[in-house]
Amino acid sequence: MTDTVVRSADRARARSADRRPEGRRGRAGVWRQRAEIALFVTPALALLVAFIVVPIATAVQMSLYRWKGFGPMVDFVGLRNYVSVLTNEVFTDAVVHNLIIVAGSILLQLPLGLAIALLLNRKMWGQGLLRTIIFVPYVLAEVIAGVVWFQLLQPQYGVIDTMLAGVGLHGPEQGFLGTPEYALWTVLVVLTWKYLGLAVILFLAGLQGVPDELYEAAQLDGATWWQVQRRITIPLLGPTMRTWGFLSMIGSLQLFDMVWILTGGGPANATTTMATFLVNEGTKRQNFGIAGAASVVLFVIALVLALAYQKFILSRDSKEGGR
Repeated sequence: MTDTVVRSADRARARSADRRPEGRRGRAGVWRQRAEIALFVTPALALLVAFIVVPIATAVQMSLYRWKGFGPMVDFVGLRNYVSVLTNEVFTDAVVHNLIIVAGSILLQLPLGLAIALLLNRKMWGQGLLRTIIFVPYVLAEVIAGVVWFQLLQPQYGVIDTMLAGVGLHGPEQGFLGTPEYALWTVLVVLTWKYLGLAVILFLAGLQGVPDELYEAAQLDGATWWQVQRRITIPLLGPTMRTWGFLSMIGSLQLFDMVWILTGGGPANATTTMATFLVNEGTKRQNFGIAGAASVVLFVIALVLALAYQKFILSRDSKEGGR
């Protein structure tokens, strides 16, 4: 009996000894994995903190002070800057302008982009060249595109007015960009020209994922072209269109450079956006507290709309993908 107990104890110690190195190796593997994760994640986190978290925190801090940009921030005013921003008619008009641009961009670019994508998805002569022509405006720098259109839209001697005069028409006396009634809509047309290529490229990429077997089955069933697009193409292209809509919305809310080059927010604040408002307040009027408050309000509006879009529109794709 004693020998049996001793042999059992020896076997238990042997098993324990065998497991000990394996346990050490397991712990070493876990720590190595964590070290690798930290090695790859740390640079991204550092960039996130440096270029997103710190600027947001600085803007929030700045928004609580009356500060002209020189010296320390000592004149604490609390939420008064936010009250000034939210009761400023120029800023509230800027919010409306941004929302008009959001809605106008989607309503114009969605059908145009879809129609062009369906056209370019068919085999035709010069297909690659046409795709390039459509996409070139998007890859142009906003500064270059804005300067070109600013010259084209010059009153009387600009190319657009000259072309209108050639067919017996006349543009506004102050030009399309200089007339408050036309300025915002003119900017919207330029934005459509500039960013339509992105919609077309995304829709073309989405069309490549539609199985040809579905089209063949629809043709065998005698479906018309419109029925095929309505029942097959558009539903299967839905996730791509919703993703593009999200990108278009966020870009329209943050719109600055194109408006700044074309009109500077004028005439008479007819094209002011939230971004041009805060830049004007900060760089021209030296009201950095007001500019900080405006930037925080812009961030909150964009965040709320993004979360709402995610919950009510993009969530459909998550639910469908999880089935």
